[in-house]
Parts: sequence; C-alpha cells; structure tokens
Amino acid sequence: MAESDFQREPLIYAVESLRIYFQDRADVYVSGNMFVYYEEGNPKAVVVPDVFVVIGTPSHDRPSYKLWQEPKGPDFVLEITFRSTYSEDQGAKRGIYALLGVSEYWQYDPTGDYLQPVLQGLQLADRNYWPLPAKRPPDGGLLMHSAVLGLDLRVDDGGLRLYDPATNQKLRSHSEAEWACHHAELARRTAETARQAAEQAIREAALARQAAEARAEHEAAQRRALEARLAEFRNLLDTSSFR
Repeated sequence: MAESDFQREPLIYAVESLRIYFQDRADVYVSGNMFVYYEEGNPKAVVVPDVFVVIGTPSHDRPSYKLWQEPKGPDFVLEITFRSTYSEDQGAKRGIYALLGVSEYWQYDPTGDYLQPVLQGLQLADRNYWPLPAKRPPDGGLLMHSAVLGLDLRVDDGGLRLYDPATNQKLRSHSEAEWACHHAELARRTAETARQAAEQAIREAALARQAAEARAEHEAAQRRALEARLAEFRNLLDTSSFR
C-alpha cells in the first residue's frame, strides 16, 4: 500500500530515532515497513509492521525478517494507522502479533480520524492485549510509557515523539540530529568569534591604556622639565636682583 506524508513522516522518525538510540546495542534490531515471515515454507504467512524492535537478536541489515532464522520475534510494534487500515490493524494484525508474542503493540493515528486517543499502547498478557495507561501532562498532549523500550511516547502539536525519561530529552531522527549538530557547531563558532572579539577588545584596551600611561608619563616629564627651567630662571633673576 502506498504511504501518505502523514504515515511516512512518523514512520521514518520512529525508525531513525530508535536506530540512533540503540546504535550501541549489538543485540537490538530496529526496522520498519519490512516483511516479517512467521511460517517457514508459507510465503503468505507474513505481516508488515510499520515499525518494530527486536531485543535479543543481532543488529544488521536484512532483506526480510524470517522468524525461523532468528533468535526471536519482535518485542515492540508500532502501526501508523488510518481509517482504511483500521480493520486490519485492530483485527488480523492484532491477532498475529499476539500469536507471535509481541510484548507491546502500539497504534498511532496521525490525522486523528478515528482513533481516540490518537496514540494507544497494548501490553500482551495471558495471550491477549490489554491497554497501557496514558497521562495528560499539564502542558497538554498525551504521554505513555513503553517498558520494552524504556522510553516515553508523547503526542503534542508536533506529532508523535519519543523521549528518554531519564534525561527528558527527545530522540532525534538523522535529519534532526544533523540539524542539532549544525546548530551546535554554529553556536560554537559564534561563541568562539565572540571570545576572540572580546580578547581583541581587551588587548586593544590594554594597548590604549599603555599609550595613555606613556603619554601621561611623557607629559609629566615635560612638566617637570619646564618647572625645573622655571625654577632655574627664577634663581637667575633673584641673583641678578641681588647684585
């Protein structure tokens, strides 16, 4: 199925930000919009999660994910869902994910057409899915927590975003990370330019102070010399008058 901008943007953000977050974990695999085959020899036994995370399998690129060739199946699945995919996301996919033992199944409706709240998380227990709790922060939006990822999922005016609850920092996609690095480098260069300008101003002020002190010393020397000459002249006058 073709993807709209509403589906593609949160999908790309989630996959990229999770890959960056888990990049130092060789045992965490993150992917999305990939065929996941769950029965060997049956090509029709396949599901295509928008975003999925497997904790406990090697992190390397794959053409597809075949459960019989892997240590385990996905632990986390996120579907970017719409009215047109509602039946499949709530029915067939939900049943397959439960069968595969997916610990957390999440759905996000970026357009808010039918899913209320627009973000919903389900936790697998006793072979069935049960809703995860949601919070409404004071600043608005929606906040939920994924125990599998150890991350918060938030929805606000900017859409779906992932946060590290330990630092309260938003996970960034590649483009966002590049922009942040560029912005940080620009800020560093600006600060360095300001520092150099301040140092130059200090040097110029020191030189100006030294020049002023030299002028003052020169003027004082001239004044002392003039005073000495005046004193000498007075002495000559006094001597002449006495004679």
